[in-house]
Amino acid sequence: MGWTCSRSAAWRAAAVTEEEIVGRVQAGLGRAGGNQPLGAESAGEARWSSAGVCTDAVECEVSQATVTVTVPAAGWLAALAFARDELGCDFFDWLTAVDELDDGLAVVAHLYSLTGRHHLLLRTMLGGREPRLPTATGSYRGAAWHEREACEMFGVVFEGHPRLDPLLLPEGFEGHPLRKDFVLAARAAQEWPGAKEPGEREGVARGRRRSPQPGVPEGWAR
Repeated sequence: MGWTCSRSAAWRAAAVTEEEIVGRVQAGLGRAGGNQPLGAESAGEARWSSAGVCTDAVECEVSQATVTVTVPAAGWLAALAFARDELGCDFFDWLTAVDELDDGLAVVAHLYSLTGRHHLLLRTMLGGREPRLPTATGSYRGAAWHEREACEMFGVVFEGHPRLDPLLLPEGFEGHPLRKDFVLAARAAQEWPGAKEPGEREGVARGRRRSPQPGVPEGWAR
């Protein structure tokens, strides 16, 4: 019993708090929120920390026991290396993208420290119709599968990836189905709401006025 309590106490002592993570990020990658970056020479200049991340653009926030760090795309690889080497985030959990419409695509990676037991969300924003980002596989080999999925579903090209082959969609599929401008053709091919499959259309009341579905071109359902 005493051994168990001692071991639990040791684990608690090894845990790193969110405040410590924020402090390390601000010291290593730069201060956020308009504060003067560490080592700044003069105001108004874009400065780069020793980790290679532009200090003026790094943002840090804490929510639900997780620290989210937003960095410019040019500092993505440096931030990954910093998380691995300086923050002890040795476990790559997942990577995905989020279509934020006019703001572009956000690429988010969830990292975890097995020793410090702290979570880190690393985030960057990409613009343009063909967004590109350096592959994370040089820092975390586990990123390979997730980057293939993000490439297929969102159209993010991860430069330097060993093999960005299609992963989930059938051969010849066109478009990126998790982008918000992707047309959901099934909403035009099937009655909605009510019918689940084309053969079940008899049960849908004829003459029911259907509201137009987002992303379906005019006339598709006629």
